[in-house]
Amino acid sequence: MPEADKEGQRYQADKPQQAPGFFLKGAHQLDWGMKNRLARTFNAQSGRTVMLAVDHGYFQGPTSGLERIDLSIVPLLPQCDALFCTRGILRSLIPADCAKPMVLRASGGPSILREELSDEQIAMDMDDAVRLNAAGVGIQVFIGGEHETRSIHNMTKLVDAGLRAGIPVMGVTAVGKNMVRDAQYFRLACRIIAELGAQYVKTYYVDKDFETVTASCPVPIVMAGGKKLPELDALTMAYNAVQQGAAGVDMGRNIFQSEAPKAMLAAVNAVVHQNMKPKDAFALFNDLKSNG
Repeated sequence: MPEADKEGQRYQADKPQQAPGFFLKGAHQLDWGMKNRLARTFNAQSGRTVMLAVDHGYFQGPTSGLERIDLSIVPLLPQCDALFCTRGILRSLIPADCAKPMVLRASGGPSILREELSDEQIAMDMDDAVRLNAAGVGIQVFIGGEHETRSIHNMTKLVDAGLRAGIPVMGVTAVGKNMVRDAQYFRLACRIIAELGAQYVKTYYVDKDFETVTASCPVPIVMAGGKKLPELDALTMAYNAVQQGAAGVDMGRNIFQSEAPKAMLAAVNAVVHQNMKPKDAFALFNDLKSNG
């Protein structure tokens, strides 16, 4: 077995990666159609995105806050930059006149009834993503998981299909129950996902050295919202992530499980696109909540 090289240290997080001719790092040499779909998902002025993640039902059913997507999520569509959902939800509940870009969950398999969640397969064909006018597809990648190799091959097959169709792939770092959630793990996972062709990566925020995760990943990173947090904590996490190099967020429970989802989404937008400080964004949240 070959000896692994020591992990590097020269991240130079203070020096942004150049992307001549296009605003997203790592995307300036992609085809026009791919760049157009990325430009619909990411705001060209801020270079960031506020994606609303509502794909939880693909393995855990009617999650709290997602029992009635027509009532809880459709009213939020005007305020998000993109929606991350399944093709079943898109076809059955999202109005066809919605102009927001749709990023579709493309992997699936085990449900929450199973202990091992890494046993996923590709769960949709790229031709269907084309039919649905998707702006991208997302797939779970289980670096270090029991089915690591298969999940990586799932992603690379999807990347190949996406390159043929001009549809970007978002690789999602999946953390197993026994894995350590630290910057070293996420540096490894995000870099592998980018090296093998994903156009952007969704991963979790960590308090220590997150800037090394974003600096060492040659494609944009969007921060996963994770578990429900108090609103100020969630806004602080989003602020820290984008200040440390994330190209936005893909938040779900911290928005749709909030006591005032519209107000929370507006506050997240202010943090991500306007660099509003967390305390100011929390004040905005409270003001919008009380007035609406």
